[in-house]
Amino acid sequence: MTTEKPAVWYEHLHTEKYTGARRGRIHTPHGTFETPMFMPVGTQGAVKGVGTRELKDIGAQFILSNTYHLWVRPGDELIAEAGGLHKYMGWDQAILTDSGGFQVFSLSDARKLQEEGVTFQNHVNGDKMFLSPEVAMRIQNNLGSDVMMQLDEAIPYFESYDYIKESMQRSLRWAERAQIAHKNPDTQALFGIVQGAGFKALRTESANGLVSLDLPGYAVGGLSVGESKAEMNRVLDFTMPLLPEDKPRYLMGVAAPDSLIDGVIRGIDMFDSVLPTRIARKGTLMTRYGRVVIKNSKYKHDFTPLDPDLSYYSPNPIRREQFGNKAQFDDPTYNPFQNLTRSYLHHLFNANEILGAQLASQHNLRFLLQFMEDMRTAIENDELLAFRETVMEEYGYNKPNARLF
Repeated sequence: MTTEKPAVWYEHLHTEKYTGARRGRIHTPHGTFETPMFMPVGTQGAVKGVGTRELKDIGAQFILSNTYHLWVRPGDELIAEAGGLHKYMGWDQAILTDSGGFQVFSLSDARKLQEEGVTFQNHVNGDKMFLSPEVAMRIQNNLGSDVMMQLDEAIPYFESYDYIKESMQRSLRWAERAQIAHKNPDTQALFGIVQGAGFKALRTESANGLVSLDLPGYAVGGLSVGESKAEMNRVLDFTMPLLPEDKPRYLMGVAAPDSLIDGVIRGIDMFDSVLPTRIARKGTLMTRYGRVVIKNSKYKHDFTPLDPDLSYYSPNPIRREQFGNKAQFDDPTYNPFQNLTRSYLHHLFNANEILGAQLASQHNLRFLLQFMEDMRTAIENDELLAFRETVMEEYGYNKPNARLF
C-alpha cells in the first residue's frame, strides 16, 4: 500500500466553529497555497490587463487558463515545445486548466455531440475540430497545468430531467476515460466535475460515481449559469456532503462576494470567474462599500482613493520570497495605488486610455484576493458569520433594489 501524496493534495487546518467552513492549504508541484482561494482567469495564457509580476504583487496564488483557447491558438504542441504553460507565460505558481467543454458548447452553434466526443467548428477560422476526453487530456498534459478538469457537457440549468440525466451519465463515463488517458498523474491532478443541475438524485449519482474513481479533487459544475443564488445554495447544501473532506472542492464560475461567503460556508475551497476583470474593463470597480461605476460624471471631481480600505499587501510566502524582504511588501498599509484617485481613473476611461482598464482590473482582482484573505482570517477566528453580516451591510446587499453581481 502506497502512502505517497498525489500531485495535488489538500491539508486541513481549521473548521470554523459555527458554520463548518474549511481553512486549509492546497499543495501542488508549483507551491503550497492557502484556502479558501479565488483564482484569476487567464483565458488565453494571460489575465487580461494584468501581467504575471502584477499578479504576484496583488497576492494571486493559482490562476486559471482555458484549454480550448490555447488548443486553437497557439496550440498545445507549441506550448509543450516551449516547456509547458508555466514557462511559456512566465508564471511559476499553480495553474488550473479547464477541459474546453464549456467553450465548445457555448461558442459553437455547429456542433455534433456523440458518446465518443463532440465535433464542432472553432470560433477563430471555422475549422472543424473534435474534442473527446482523451483529446482534452492530451492537450492538458501538454500544457502541464497543476490541475486539469475532465471534459463534461455544459448544458442549460433548466433542461429536462431526462436530458440532464443522459448528459450527467455521459460526463461520468467521460471522467473514467479521462482518468485512463491521463499520462502524468505524478505531476498533474485530474479533477472530476459533479453535474445534475437542480436534481438531488442526479447530483448524488454524479458525485458518487466520481468519488468512486478516487480523483485528487472535485468541482461542482453547472451552477452560476442563470439560476438564483438561493437555488445555487440549495444545490450546494445537498451536494457538498457527498464529496470527500480530504480532497479540494472547487465551485466553478463564481466571484460575487455574497456567493463566495455562502460557498465557503458550504465547504468550497476554490473559486474562479472572469467577472472582476470583465466588469473592470467596462469601468466598474468592486469596493468594500459596493460597486463604483467610474465613468459616472460624479467622479470627475472625486479625488479620493479607489477604495481607501484596500491593502495591497499579501502574506503570500512565495511572493515574499520572489520580492525579498523589501519594506513595502511587509507593510500591511502599503498601497501602490494610494495616489490614484477616482477622478484620474474616470479621466482614463473617458479618454479611452488602456491604462484605465489595466488599473481597474488589478484593483478588482486585489479586492477579491484580499476578500479571501480576510475570510480566511475570519474562519481561523471562528467569526465567519460576523464577517458575512458586515459584508452584507457594508457592500449593500441589505439595501432594497441593490445593484449587485
